[in-house]
Amino acid sequence: MIHFLVHDEGDSCGVVVVEGIKAGQKLTGWIMDQDRTIEIAVTQDIPIGHKLATRDLAEGDTVIKYGVDIGRVVAPIPTGAHLHVHNVKTKRW
Repeated sequence: MIHFLVHDEGDSCGVVVVEGIKAGQKLTGWIMDQDRTIEIAVTQDIPIGHKLATRDLAEGDTVIKYGVDIGRVVAPIPTGAHLHVHNVKTKRW
């Protein structure tokens, strides 16, 4: 079963595509451009449609989704953590 999607292996996050993801679960993700799967253990509950970190991200790092810069990390995000407005901010303003 695929739990999250990643566009390209260079992306630093994936999007959860199933309901009910709970901390401690081991998830399978599909990297679409390379047509391969990866496994990540999540560290937090993550709602469907939200992002998870596919690698450790430090404060100040750029988050890449679908090959595009979507923001700047404002608090460290470990692999498998929920990536959302509490730890990523836009660079637009």
